[in-house]
Amino acid sequence: MKKVTLQEIAASLGISRTTVWKVFSGHEGVSDSLKSRIIAKAQELGYEFPENFQFAPLADEQPPVNIAVAVCRPETSLFWMNIIHQIAKEFTSQNINLVYVYLPTSIDETYVLPAALTGGTANGMIVLNVYNQRLLHLLAEARIPKVFLDTADSVPPEELNGDMILMENKNSVYKITSHMIEQGRQSFGFIGDISYAKSNHQRYDGFLKALDDHGLSLDPSMTLTTPIGIDTYKEEIESFLDSLPKMPDAFVCANDHVGCILLQLLEKRGLRIPQDIAVSGFDKNIENPLSESLTTAEVPTMGLGLRLATQILFRIQHPDDPFEVIYLATKVLFCSSTES
Repeated sequence: MKKVTLQEIAASLGISRTTVWKVFSGHEGVSDSLKSRIIAKAQELGYEFPENFQFAPLADEQPPVNIAVAVCRPETSLFWMNIIHQIAKEFTSQNINLVYVYLPTSIDETYVLPAALTGGTANGMIVLNVYNQRLLHLLAEARIPKVFLDTADSVPPEELNGDMILMENKNSVYKITSHMIEQGRQSFGFIGDISYAKSNHQRYDGFLKALDDHGLSLDPSMTLTTPIGIDTYKEEIESFLDSLPKMPDAFVCANDHVGCILLQLLEKRGLRIPQDIAVSGFDKNIENPLSESLTTAEVPTMGLGLRLATQILFRIQHPDDPFEVIYLATKVLFCSSTES
């Protein structure tokens, strides 16, 4: 039988003959992991090892840790990219691989999760910007540790089979609404799809509680809380405004995206902000120049990304601990859109 050469071992691994020679001649300069691969390949090919070759035990290597970030439509906002960037920075510092998984916003009955989430290579997953009920349930069934940022209002946290992180929503909107009431505003509207996300519903609850605590009643005709199309916000909000017999003294919006659209539409109607009508948002959207004037609740995206990263690492290490619902504080920023 023809003897296996060092060159053949090197060629089969795509490395240099010199690297293989160093292993079998006892020279330094080859990592333990590569040394293991070379020895294993030599054994596989039937290489005749030198008589004095020492099969010294190599230090056990830890398998790589792969954590998936599963996200819908991250390109819609810098908000999501900032969060993902911070997650990536934290994983890199700990030598963890981030596996980016793009998810659809809607699915049919034939949809199956990507293999990256179900094939056994991911040690855990972080779920961002996913609000489709069926997709959330599919993700909940995945047999790996999970951390969700928010959830659909129709999917309670106990059905996620994982941890959930939320921003503090209710008290922040309560504070914003109460501030406008104390300025003398008496009639209020609310705009935002409260069935879309749990955070939206909590913001609406804060709005309602502020009205109730100040003895004000809600006029349902002043609210747009039903589902709004992802790409038709401006058209649907404009249609809603056209349907109103009169404008309220103030609008509380579920987020800054809605708030900025509303500012444009109100100013188009010749209404002065805040003299004629006050407007507030949520999230601190830094992408739209109009947001600079918008009273809002600031979400610390960098801190949020770090918290998501540390929580999934905790969940991987402690898979049997009770699941957690974690709230991170927001900071209310009063700006000119609500100041009398």
